[in-house]
Amino acid sequence: MAGTATTTDRREHDEGNEDHGESRRTRGAYVYGIVPADVETDPEVRGLGDPPGEITVVRHGDVAALVSDLTIDRPLGTPEDLRTHAEILDATAAEVPVLPLRFGAVLTDTDAVSAELLAEHHDEFAAALTELEGKAEYVVKGRYDERAVLAEILSENDEASRLRDAIQDKPEEATRNERIALGELIANTITAKREQDTRTTVAALEELGLTVAEREPTHERDAVYVACLADTGAQADLENLVDDLAGRWGERVDLRLLGPLAAYDFVLTARQGG
Repeated sequence: MAGTATTTDRREHDEGNEDHGESRRTRGAYVYGIVPADVETDPEVRGLGDPPGEITVVRHGDVAALVSDLTIDRPLGTPEDLRTHAEILDATAAEVPVLPLRFGAVLTDTDAVSAELLAEHHDEFAAALTELEGKAEYVVKGRYDERAVLAEILSENDEASRLRDAIQDKPEEATRNERIALGELIANTITAKREQDTRTTVAALEELGLTVAEREPTHERDAVYVACLADTGAQADLENLVDDLAGRWGERVDLRLLGPLAAYDFVLTARQGG
């Protein structure tokens, strides 16, 4: 009886250790970005996870990391994860310089965040934060209005107009080649227009003395997708620039200014750089 009880106790003890080890293995410290050490967080802001974790600050010297405790019980990177990650960083960038980790990083615990991330790269992070002081990223994003840009192409391109007339009111199967040709011509023309409109936007931003980064289009009708690094006090100048471009392009382009945002296009953290 005593021997049986001892065996059972040992098995339960071992299983308890396994459960505890599994708990340790499936939790981690999720890092959103690097900020100055004097940053304070809003206790109402929540990060990733279910339930969402509280955002805390892990400090080392002059730098700190925005972190939340996370249960690693599923793959990260869902649209909701990415949206939450970006919202936290963009809200931070509106107030203080932040070095964003584009997809976040998960370390074993806050001690690891301090020792493996902040301590190892302290001087690099501190210098980068100093360079970002008073600055944020802004994005000029425009999309062609489908009807307006199609009408523009048909009025400018005789071949497009001819192909449009050739397929109008005719069966799809009988005009398959013409439809394919017209689709390719329109796509190529939009690409050319995008390149021209992007050059115009970049030139206007550079005239303001801004650092610029072109982004890849995310939609077939994207007209402009350009990021710039600007003083947060210069936002009014950017708004005027976008208004001028929108007035010049009229209804053909729906143009917006996004920001202030975390400087994703102008910062490469040690974690992102590998």
